[in-house]
Amino acid sequence: MCEKLRKVNSWLGAVFGDQPVPPFEVNTRTVDILYQMAQSSEARCSDTALLIEDYKQKTSEYQADAAHFEDVLLQGVGLSGASLSKPTADYLSALVDNAMVLGVKDTSLTSFMPAINNLTGDLLEVEKSNRKLERELRALQKRLGSTLVLRGNLQEDIDKTTKSQAVESAKAEERLLNMDFVTAKAQELSIRQQRSEAQLVSRNMDKSITHQAIVQLSEEVGALQNEIIPLKKKLEPYMDLSPVRSFSSFSDFITFPTKGAITFPVSSFEKKKKNLLILKCAFFHSKPSEPISCTSEDRRSKKRTSVSRFQT
Repeated sequence: MCEKLRKVNSWLGAVFGDQPVPPFEVNTRTVDILYQMAQSSEARCSDTALLIEDYKQKTSEYQADAAHFEDVLLQGVGLSGASLSKPTADYLSALVDNAMVLGVKDTSLTSFMPAINNLTGDLLEVEKSNRKLERELRALQKRLGSTLVLRGNLQEDIDKTTKSQAVESAKAEERLLNMDFVTAKAQELSIRQQRSEAQLVSRNMDKSITHQAIVQLSEEVGALQNEIIPLKKKLEPYMDLSPVRSFSSFSDFITFPTKGAITFPVSSFEKKKKNLLILKCAFFHSKPSEPISCTSEDRRSKKRTSVSRFQT
C-alpha cells in the first residue's frame, strides 16, 4: 500500500510538474486506480520513447542516404541541391510526395504505373458503387413517397375509426341504458302479470275470455270464413232470387182455400229452391236470430201459383 502510494505521488508530481497536485481521498480503491493509471502511463511513455528513438534512427539514415545521393548527383551529373531552380525543386518535391502517397518503393515509371492503375481501378469501383447507391437511393425515395402517402391514408382511416368508435361507444352506452330500462320494465310487467293472474284465479275467471282462448276462437273464425268462401261461390248463381218466408213455420203441404181441402206435396225442386232461398236469406239478408218472414200478399201469391200449377 505504501509503495503504491509513493509511486502514485511521484507519477502525479511528474504529470502536474510545477502545479500543485489536487487533493484526493486516500483509500485502497483510489490508490489502486491511480496505480493502474501510473503503470499504463509509464508503459505508453516507454513505447513513445522507443518510437522516437526509431524515428531518429530512420531520420539519420535518410539524411545519410540523401547526402550519398547528393554526392552521386554531384559527381555523376554535376547537380546539387543548391544549383536546382525553384520550379525543379518543387517538381521533385511533388514527385516525392506522390511516391509517398502511392506507397511505391521508388520514383521510377515502372513503380508509378501499377500504382496509378490500381488507383484507377479503385476509382472505377467507387464510381460503380456510387451509381448503385444512387439507384438504390432513388428506389428508396419512391418507396418513401408511397410510404408517406400510405401513412397519410392510414392516419385518416385511424381518425375516422376513432370517431366511429366514439359514436358507436355512445350508441352502445345508450343501448345499455335502454336495455337496463327495458329489463326493469319487463320485470315490473312480469310482477304485475303474476299479480293479475293471481287476482283472476282468486275471482274464478272464465277461461273462455282469456287472450289465448280469444286467439284460438279468432283462428277458428278464420278457418270457418275460409270454408264459407267456396259456399259463397256456389251460391253466386242464386244471388238474384228474391227471399221468401221460411217453410219451417207451417206444414210441408199446401192447403187451397177452395171448396174442400185440396192438398198436394211440394215437389223436390220446390224443396231445393226453398232451401237455397233460406240459405241466401240467412247469409245476406237477415241476422241469424231473426226469422225470415213474408207478407200476407206474398203468401196469397204463392198459393195462387201453387193452385195454377196443380190445375195445369
